[in-house]
Amino acid sequence: MPVRRIAHCTALFLVTAVALSAQAPAAAPVRVLVHAGRLIDGIADQPRQDQGILIENGRIVAVGPWKDLSARQGDARLIDLTGMTVLPGLIDAHTHLLLQGDITQEEYDEQVLKESIPYRTLRGAAAGRTALMNGFTTLRDLETEGAMYADVDLKRAFARSILPGPRLFVATRAFSATGMYPLSGYSWELTVPSGVQIVDGPEEIRKGVREQVKFGADWIKVYVDRRYYLAEDGRLRSRLNFTDEELKVFVDEAHRLGKQAAAHAIGWDGIDAALRVGFNSIEHGGGLTPDLMDRMVKQNVYWCPTIFVVAYVAEGRGGIWPRMVEIERKAFGEALKRGVKIAYGTDAGGDGWTEHQAQELDYMVRYGMTPMQAIKSATATAAELLGESANLGAAAPGRWADLIAVREDPLQDIKALQRVTWVMKGGAEVKRIED
Repeated sequence: MPVRRIAHCTALFLVTAVALSAQAPAAAPVRVLVHAGRLIDGIADQPRQDQGILIENGRIVAVGPWKDLSARQGDARLIDLTGMTVLPGLIDAHTHLLLQGDITQEEYDEQVLKESIPYRTLRGAAAGRTALMNGFTTLRDLETEGAMYADVDLKRAFARSILPGPRLFVATRAFSATGMYPLSGYSWELTVPSGVQIVDGPEEIRKGVREQVKFGADWIKVYVDRRYYLAEDGRLRSRLNFTDEELKVFVDEAHRLGKQAAAHAIGWDGIDAALRVGFNSIEHGGGLTPDLMDRMVKQNVYWCPTIFVVAYVAEGRGGIWPRMVEIERKAFGEALKRGVKIAYGTDAGGDGWTEHQAQELDYMVRYGMTPMQAIKSATATAAELLGESANLGAAAPGRWADLIAVREDPLQDIKALQRVTWVMKGGAEVKRIED
């Protein structure tokens, strides 16, 4: 290669490397000491005043009164948040980074048919940064909607600080059966893509689960039901996509491989079937009734209600959807009374990423939760769902230093969490007060 060509390539490499490093978040200092005016730690029922949080190598090593922790500052860098409320980073346990809103079927088809996977991945990276800046330091992303394993790539890029984004737990492609999931309604002469991995019968299911785990799935997501309708007895009913035999294979194979299984189940029939075979979480679940709730409590199954997205898309989708808003409101109040474990999940991506994810907290409070209960659903309870209580969901020793701060008191106004002014992930400030 000519010398001039080598020099040109070297210069281009250096310029590219500098540009990439300028975009990546700064590395976390070895020791940081946060001075919190008020701390909601994600565990206790009451906030604590004037607290210190000592961080080493990205993890919290001590939390306590400022007068005690300040004596241990040493060479730690001080972050003064004395005028703010500090909380653990929020966890959204139901998102779709690779989807940018699908109120109507046409909006969904447009993305799957006209946007390449690289383009959708770039949009997903932008969505991840939005989530992080809004205070959501961890997401469970429950399928790519036709973008194959792009969520695994986003997870890796965020984890390596190539791009700013939250910690990800991913479900990759998700599953449904032939004829049960979009794209649909096109000429039989055309081969159109599907938003999920289509599998039929136990052997295809078993192979499909193994394939998704091979390529990086942390969770197995299954569309258990569809076509929701109101029965004469007032229950929200649905049609099943799989037989019990098939559904059990999803769960058994996921568990055998050390993974958990999430069930998209909106109607009574879908929830009932998911509980019969042992799914770990119910997604959406508007058709919950007291008998199903009691079974969830007994089986230690989590519920991600995704309230806001139902209200957001109801008018555009029409049919049963507007009525589902009130049905879910009643179900939420009853589930709260019966002790169902409610983990925070928004279905962000179903609504556009221009909508703030923390709006779900406001709905939860309006539907019966106290602000503290709503906050715990997005911290400690969501961490439990992920099996990550030792690492996430609390401002406590041993956890990752994923922290956020707001100027107002969210226990007085839960909407304060729609105005996060400071974000830390793994001990590194990713959103500073002056930003």
